[in-house]
Amino acid sequence: MTQIENRPLVSIIMAVKDTEPYLPACLDSIIAQTYTNWELIAVNDHSSDKTPEILAKYAAKDKRIRVFDSGDHFKLIPTLQVAHKQIRGTLINRMDSDDKMPDYKLQVLVDEWQKHGKGTVIAGGTEHFVDEGKVGDGFLRYERWLNAVARQGTHYQEIYRECVIPSHCWIIHKDDFKMVGAFDPIVYPEDYDLCFRFYRHGLKIVGLDKILHFWRDRSNRISRTWEEYKDNRYFGLKLHYFYKLDRDKKRPLVLWGAGRNGKDMAKLLHSFNDSFHWVCDNPRKIGEVVYGVKMAHFDTVPKLENPQIMIVVSSPDGKIEIREQLKNWGKSPVKDYWFFA
Repeated sequence: MTQIENRPLVSIIMAVKDTEPYLPACLDSIIAQTYTNWELIAVNDHSSDKTPEILAKYAAKDKRIRVFDSGDHFKLIPTLQVAHKQIRGTLINRMDSDDKMPDYKLQVLVDEWQKHGKGTVIAGGTEHFVDEGKVGDGFLRYERWLNAVARQGTHYQEIYRECVIPSHCWIIHKDDFKMVGAFDPIVYPEDYDLCFRFYRHGLKIVGLDKILHFWRDRSNRISRTWEEYKDNRYFGLKLHYFYKLDRDKKRPLVLWGAGRNGKDMAKLLHSFNDSFHWVCDNPRKIGEVVYGVKMAHFDTVPKLENPQIMIVVSSPDGKIEIREQLKNWGKSPVKDYWFFA
């Protein structure tokens, strides 16, 4: 496999474990790509079904498919690390072995990347699907939000709210990927941590208003079953990067929200040895002292000098109202406030 002029080789990295029912459709969708200069690096993570046989069969038919075993490495990130060591391409994409690609995916990603070059991550939209029944409402809400972020290019503005780029829906130059640490940190969710590392290293994210991945929703997907994904608010991960990248301790900190999110976030803020003002609009909570902090009405925020504001309100309507209120106060996203839920 070579770098063809104007057609860089794309290394598709895929960890594979026990996806026998879905793997042929996944591999067929990769083979069907209109962009043909790719290699698939598929690493089997100790599968107990016929996954290895399926991989071997496809690799025998298409030399662009390269199959490896994870050996002494177990679970997702170590398996991805094994795959990353085998890349030959200039550009890197990741694939999940139970999902499918639209046939134009790689072509669209490469074409857009070539307009910008190194220092850029290209990201697109996603669409969930199921073989039977219907996609869960939570995943559909997440899908709509992800696609809006890609369409509007608000990845870094929204980064503390949720993972802004699905693990399978980006393309990046190998040098940029190495610079941000590739798959080296054993931190879950790995796709969310990677987004923060894009942010930390100042990579430009270009979002495309186009569905570039078909994402399978199934009852035994790891985001539903693994302990690492049980609390999908990921407040610990978010605060880790907030204090590295955005927190200015010379400015007062405001926590906005008195529900479960607010209480859990308040406990974490104490663990960072940071003081904060706590506000809400609930008359039953205002004046109450929780974890040593007296709850105040949100109209106290403008009285603070240049505060940084963390919003943990979960209500969609509440978020809209808060955003409008902040706008009226002359506050700007990223500069003055962030949504954490």
